[in-house]
Amino acid sequence: MTTTSPAPVLSMTGVSKRFGAVQALKDIEFSVESGEVVALVGDNGAGKSTLVKAIAGVYTPDDGQVVFDGSAVEITSPARAQELGIATVFQDLAVGNLFLGSEVVRNRALDEITMEKESWRLLRELSAKIPSVRIPVASLSGGQRQTVAIARSLLGKPKVVMLDEPTAALGVAQTAEVLNLVERLRENGLAVILISHNMSDVMAVADRVVVLRLGRNNGEFRVADTNVQEIIAAITGATTNAVSARAARKAPQEEQS
Repeated sequence: MTTTSPAPVLSMTGVSKRFGAVQALKDIEFSVESGEVVALVGDNGAGKSTLVKAIAGVYTPDDGQVVFDGSAVEITSPARAQELGIATVFQDLAVGNLFLGSEVVRNRALDEITMEKESWRLLRELSAKIPSVRIPVASLSGGQRQTVAIARSLLGKPKVVMLDEPTAALGVAQTAEVLNLVERLRENGLAVILISHNMSDVMAVADRVVVLRLGRNNGEFRVADTNVQEIIAAITGATTNAVSARAARKAPQEEQS
């Protein structure tokens, strides 16, 4: 008996983007399903930022098709992306900013009670460790700030959440806290796009890894079936590098021990 994979909540086919003489993206194929974490990786200049901005509605592709939730769409602005159900997480958002731009108003006044209750609900949904929704942002750790940023992205009940370098500049404990949040998002059935340079983070939480190189697809891997060396080789375009060479030297030593 054969089983069919669920249709991607977001898929991009043949997507290209040019800035003058620079071909930033060329014939990109990308997709993510509900309840899946897809890591988007690549070296500087690989096209990650351009693709992220195309998904977020900052850039409009020159060519290609974008399908969201089964329908062909054009993501012409960040507002359109949010309207469709695509949330992009930005760093360093304060708890007080959780409803920024989405304030609840009743009788021409801010409904702080409703906003506080919803804030707590979202934070509990993520199993977040925030002592108070009224705590000053200066009192929050980097991991807690990222927690709030992720919680804020859920206000519009999105289907896709895009996390751009969510663990950058975080310590070990704070990184673990954020990676746990990524797991919560997946468990809640959201499609998660993780942009990261940290291969340990990628291997810890991603289901698939999509590699961009020089504006083109240069490999797609299931984390369960690959290793860091294979992904780095795709990122650099080399069959061997310092990491893979060191791993090759280490393997026989481990077998002998």
